[in-house]
Amino acid sequence: MSLRAEVYSFDSFETASIEELRELQLARLSSMLARTYERVAHYRRKFDAAGVQPNDLRSLADLSKFPLTTKEDLRQNYPFGMFAVPMDSIVRVHASSGTTGQPTVVGYTQGDIRTWAGLIARSIRAAGGKPGDKIHVAYGYGLFTGGLGLHYGAEQLGCTVIPVGGGFTERQVQLITDFKPDIIAVTPSYLLAIADEFDRRGIDARKTSLRIAICGAEPWTDGMRDEIERRMGLQAVNIYGLSEVIGPGVGQEYVADKDGLTIWEDHFLPEIIDPDTGKSLPDGEEGELVFTSLTKEAMPIIRYRTRDLTRLLPGTGRAMRRIERIKGRSDDMLIIRGVNVFPSQIEGVLANIPEFAPHYILEVTRPGQLDELDVLVETRTPAAPHTEAALARQAEHMIKALVGVTSTVRAMPPGGIERSQGKARRVIDKRPKG
Repeated sequence: MSLRAEVYSFDSFETASIEELRELQLARLSSMLARTYERVAHYRRKFDAAGVQPNDLRSLADLSKFPLTTKEDLRQNYPFGMFAVPMDSIVRVHASSGTTGQPTVVGYTQGDIRTWAGLIARSIRAAGGKPGDKIHVAYGYGLFTGGLGLHYGAEQLGCTVIPVGGGFTERQVQLITDFKPDIIAVTPSYLLAIADEFDRRGIDARKTSLRIAICGAEPWTDGMRDEIERRMGLQAVNIYGLSEVIGPGVGQEYVADKDGLTIWEDHFLPEIIDPDTGKSLPDGEEGELVFTSLTKEAMPIIRYRTRDLTRLLPGTGRAMRRIERIKGRSDDMLIIRGVNVFPSQIEGVLANIPEFAPHYILEVTRPGQLDELDVLVETRTPAAPHTEAALARQAEHMIKALVGVTSTVRAMPPGGIERSQGKARRVIDKRPKG
């Protein structure tokens, strides 16, 4: 079977019934648990300590009996202790960097690469892409999974890949202008930086060849989507993934609906848990997203805590469920004077003030006994000092009313906040540690 033919065999599951999908999931889950228990010492120890065995799985609901996996588990088994195959079966290694501790390392067999490419091909097609399209990949290449993940999947779908990578914003604009791609794959914050460069050059970005933006790798709001679509004249859709699970391609938003990410449940089994207790929650309740891989060969993952906060929703015209737009991350939540604050909440407030651009930074300090929150946000056009002050007061009032926290907002001139060339850094926490 050719690689192209395998794409369409994967896609047949998109229209499976719920009964067919659950039967497939249970069969794949049972096989994966048995293989992982036999081959990965970490999971064997965890299962034994929890008093469960692979044959205790009788239904999908029984998965909740098995222990959760955290990023710390992966770091403690650095670099290759979580692999379920010998190293001579590993054809690629990726890693995600972290601010503390060891990076998390993931491996892939040749079969994993084919599966991953097929899932990305499916995702691009759901986003509105088709064979023959040119796709400008502005995700980073290298150990980060974004660039190579989109690259292989686009080739498998039959697209022409322009492997630009991240950074060099002037070149991004030049290549979009000259090569006339149909699709751009990029973080949403960096796409706005590209839009700024179009403006700086006096080029109307709405008149380029781009018709689709596949955006992921960081949380983004509907307000940011509106901004991207207005300035770029295209359809912006969400892609979701984690390197620990496989990379991008775990879920994708359909361009026809734009109503949340459809999880490719024939390969990844999602759950929602209470982030404090670890208790499983029913569909529709908000909590932390957890994934179990069903087909990964090199490094199967069981009940991996993503730290992403969302809820599971019914599928739209298909059995595979959706997740609501990610609210934030449980480990990104700021507690300021006893109030839980997510950057996305602040972003949502700022998006309701038309004079503000979607470029902001949150600075948290503790000069005395109490935490203080400074919000730095750019204006769209240069403004007089009294106008900046009035906008800042308006934002402070709205943040207090809608988020419940007191803040000091500083309006910055256009270009006053450093642009991201990948994932945006939204929070600078300057509070003393410990």
